[in-house]
Amino acid sequence: QVQLVESGGGLVQAGGSLRLSCAASGTVFGLNTMQWHRQAPGKQRELVATILRGGSTNYADSVKGRFTISRDNTKNTVYLQMNSLKPEDTAIYYCYVLPNAVNDWRDYWGQGTQVTVSS
Repeated sequence: QVQLVESGGGLVQAGGSLRLSCAASGTVFGLNTMQWHRQAPGKQRELVATILRGGSTNYADSVKGRFTISRDNTKNTVYLQMNSLKPEDTAIYYCYVLPNAVNDWRDYWGQGTQVTVSS
């Protein structure tokens, strides 16, 4: 059973920074593609960033140049560094593991961490 535990959310002023962490257990972390998603009140959950097992990354247009996803396979942890935060970045941020053979083709979500950006 894969478990994902996010941390690092909080309240920050516009223009500020936060770093989210997601610690994984119950899987061979280095073989997983990891993602960060977010869901703002009244909106659908959206993909924010992806990091492949080899380290390649992709970002939503709305966060390109401001957010950086990274991973430390020795710590089984994926990070999301968020800079130049805007009020529209306010959301619950979720860590996600894509289905793959390592996890019997099941996907997993973390419990989420709240990020609030004040104007």
